[in-house]
Order: sequence, then structure tokens, then C-alpha cells
Amino acid sequence: MVLRLALFLLLVVALIAVSVFGYSVLNQHGPAPVAQQPQTEQVLVAAALLNAGALLQPGDIASAPVAVDQLPTGASLDTPANRSNLIGSMIKTSISPGAPILDSAVIHPGDHGFLAAVLAPGMRATTVGVDAISGAAGLIWPGDHVDVLLTQTLDDPSVPIGQRIAAELVLRNVRVIATGQQLVQGAVTANGQAPPPAATTVTLEVTPDEAERVAVATRLGPLSLVVISSESQPVTAQTAADQAQGNQPVWADEVSPALQNTHSGPGNAIVHVFSGSDNSEDYKF
Repeated sequence: MVLRLALFLLLVVALIAVSVFGYSVLNQHGPAPVAQQPQTEQVLVAAALLNAGALLQPGDIASAPVAVDQLPTGASLDTPANRSNLIGSMIKTSISPGAPILDSAVIHPGDHGFLAAVLAPGMRATTVGVDAISGAAGLIWPGDHVDVLLTQTLDDPSVPIGQRIAAELVLRNVRVIATGQQLVQGAVTANGQAPPPAATTVTLEVTPDEAERVAVATRLGPLSLVVISSESQPVTAQTAADQAQGNQPVWADEVSPALQNTHSGPGNAIVHVFSGSDNSEDYKF
């Protein structure tokens, strides 16, 4: 009897010990405290591979979160001002997709040596004036390629009316390297304020011969810029002159068929009146 009682007490003590041990183990392996998320900032990064020598366009710039304590030196936070400041900048060293665009990797328009870095060997920079229409409504960006058209009006009354206005292709497939101070027309910034006035000048990369052609064209009439496909290959200095010589003007009567028939309508009839064998006069009705 005493032995049974001793065994019972021993069993109770063992159960209590196991319960205490299990409780302590459960407390040690309870829910782990939630780790505090690190503070991040949205940083401007490359949207795709950016090759050295390229001019940054809006589609080249993306945004990604970066921990505040891991922000690299020279990174730009994602703000409208920082995005605008990067557009048109030249990439000095290639940037991988998703990598921050550092100040040390770009050279900004207006920086000392920008034009010298952007221009290809043997090329020149020439600036033309544009307005909202001739400048493709403000949708031309640095790095785009454009054709330059000249429209001129001939004031000689002896020239048929259908050939008093003509358009000519002055330059073909030249690269835009700057667009004044404002790059987007009609946009609204993040804080709702209107942007500065649209650019009134566009700077083009041209050959020496093309620079001379532009200088003459600006004295003949207004110039218009036509954006061309990004898949088009730039015209080399060797082929630019040949292509320019092959350009034919487009006359007004080729655009408006009405100007091809200027003597058939009312008021255009001509009557020849002869007085004698040598004298005659023309009368228009």
C-alpha cells in the first residue's frame, strides 16, 4: 500500500514537471516580434539599358524604392524637378536596367563641355527657331531624329500663282541635341502648376555643309521640324550632300489642284485687241 502511494505521488510530480517544462518551451517559441520595415525613398533609375553617348528621354527614366540608409551618393529622388533636370542629359557610362542614375554618370545640358561631349567627331551644332507648330507642338526631345523643311513664298508676280509657294527638304534625319529650356509643351507638373513656356529653339547636330544650308534656309522662310521613326538610321556626312541635291521642291499647285487652273474661271478671260498690224493690248475679265 505504501509502495502504491509512493508511485502515485511520483507520477503526479512527474506530470507537474512535464507541464512546467512544456509551458516554458511554449513561451520561448512564441510569436516572434514583427521586424520594422526600413524606410525607403523613390529613386530615379534606368528603365532599360542606357548606353554611353545616349541622350536621356522621358521613357528612359523609371522609379524604384531604395532604403534610406542605402541611398548611393549622387542618386536623384523621384521629383518632377529632378526628372526634368535629367531629360536631355548625356549618358557618360552605360547604366544597367534598374540601376540608379547617378550624377557622376551623366552630363547635363548647360554643363561645361556638354556640346563637345555630345557631338560626334567632325559634326557641328546649329540652333533654329521654332514655334508651337513648326516645333512639332513641343513633342520633340533630345535624341530624336528630325527632317527640316523650308517653306518659302516667292513675291515675283510674273511667276504663276501655283508656283509662288514651295516646300523643300533642307536636312534629312538629323539628331536633336537640345530643345531650349522647356522640353514638354502643355504638361502639368505634379503640384498642379503649369510648366514654363515651351522651347523656342532647337539645337541640331549637323555636318559643316548642313550648317551652311541651315544658315541660308533661315533667311528664306520659316523652318518646320518633322520627327522621323526611331528605326531610321542617321545620315552620314558622306551621304548627306548627295541626298540634299536629290531633294525636289513641292509646289503649291501640286498640293492644291485649284491653282493649276487659274485661267479658266470667271475673271480670268483674256481678250486680245489689235489696232493695226503691230499694236495689240490684252484685257482681262
